[in-house]
This record gives sequence, structure tokens and C-alpha cells, in this order.
Amino acid sequence: RALAALDRVGLASLAERPARVLSGGEQQRLALARALVANPRVLLLDEPLSNLDAKLRVQMRSEIRELHQRLGTTTVYVTHDQIEAMTMADRIVVMREGRISQVGAPLELYDRPINTFVAGFIGSPSMNLIAGEVSGDRFKGGGVDLPMPAGVAVAQGQKLTYGIRPEHLTLSDKGQAVTVVVVEPTGAEIHLVLRAGDVEMTAVVRERQAFQPGQTLHITPQAGMVHLFDEAGDRIG
Repeated sequence: RALAALDRVGLASLAERPARVLSGGEQQRLALARALVANPRVLLLDEPLSNLDAKLRVQMRSEIRELHQRLGTTTVYVTHDQIEAMTMADRIVVMREGRISQVGAPLELYDRPINTFVAGFIGSPSMNLIAGEVSGDRFKGGGVDLPMPAGVAVAQGQKLTYGIRPEHLTLSDKGQAVTVVVVEPTGAEIHLVLRAGDVEMTAVVRERQAFQPGQTLHITPQAGMVHLFDEAGDRIG
């Protein structure tokens, strides 16, 4: 059982080596193997992948998820990495200053964050959150003028926070004029840091275009993808 647990975490070749001579990442994987070999009823994991390099972290995420599916062991996993939480959890508990902000399935938290804290924490790049007020059927604030979503009960002049995820901002021929500040190619996508007035936003685009800092673009939020929050930061609608 010990050798099988070591093999699961990629340490089978080091089985004869004293634990004290292992690297920090190897010791972290060894601690996970120690927990698994006992066949516990509950696994409590506190940042188990924090000392691993990026490639091994992705591999171990899959390993832990596969182990959980195979063993069915209840697992409480503490992490500050929202990608780990989104990819591994059946349910996420988002904590803030010792209190629960929201509990739900990963996509439930992503699609309907209950407040601005959860909205800004879940998702990478994080949601654009813009402070302003309602003006007719428009939202205005900090030099931004964006359409309000239909069917949401808000009052004229009401102050609120307008949320839109970077992947839900689309390039268009008209709409909000923005200036490109930073261009970050990631391979499959391009992340654009944009500025309109006093507001900075991030957009994620898949078009292979030669974007340049200082360039003027126009963006439009996708219909049905806008999130609204009141002055206290709680979700509206």
C-alpha cells in the first residue's frame, strides 16, 4: 500500500530515500501519500500543491481529483488558488475574514456570484467591476457608458457596481471607446488591458490581431452576461 501510494504521487523511484533529503515539493507529495495510505474516512488538505512547479501542480490536481473519484473519500481542500478550487471541487466554500461568503458548485459561483468579493475572486482574469450609476437605459461611471441589462429592477440615479467578465467583452465597430494599455498574448488568447476615462478593464479575445498599446478599440458587453451589485456589494437580480 505504501509503494502504491508513492507511485500515485510520482515518488515510487525515491522509495528508499530518507524523507529528510527530499525537496520541498517532494516532501509535500510524500505527505499526501502518507495520508492516502491510511485509507482515511476524511482527508483534510491544506495547500498541498503550493510548493510544486507549475507542470507538476497541474498533474497533481488531476491525480487528486482521480483519487477522489475512485476512493470516494470526503475531502476538505483549502486553497487560495481559485483555479484549483474550480477544477477540483464539487462544492466551493468562499471564505472572507473567517466568514462564508457563498457556497455552491464551481459554475454556480462563476455564473451567479452573490457579491463583488466572490465575483472578483472567482475567474482568471477576474471580473471587471466598475462603480457608477443608472442613467436611463445606460450605466455611467468614470467615463464609461455601457448598456444596462433588460429586466433588472433598478431606479434612475441608483449607484451600483457593473460587472462583466473579460471573455464577455466583445470587439465591435461601435460601442464603448477604449484605449489599449497592455497587450498580453497567452497563445490561445490575447488579454487586453483597456482604459476608458478613469476605468481600466481587461478583455480576453481569440482573434489573432496585431493589437498595439495606444490603439483605440470599441467594446460591447455580451447580452445577458452583465452582473449588477448594489452599493453594499450584494448581487441585484
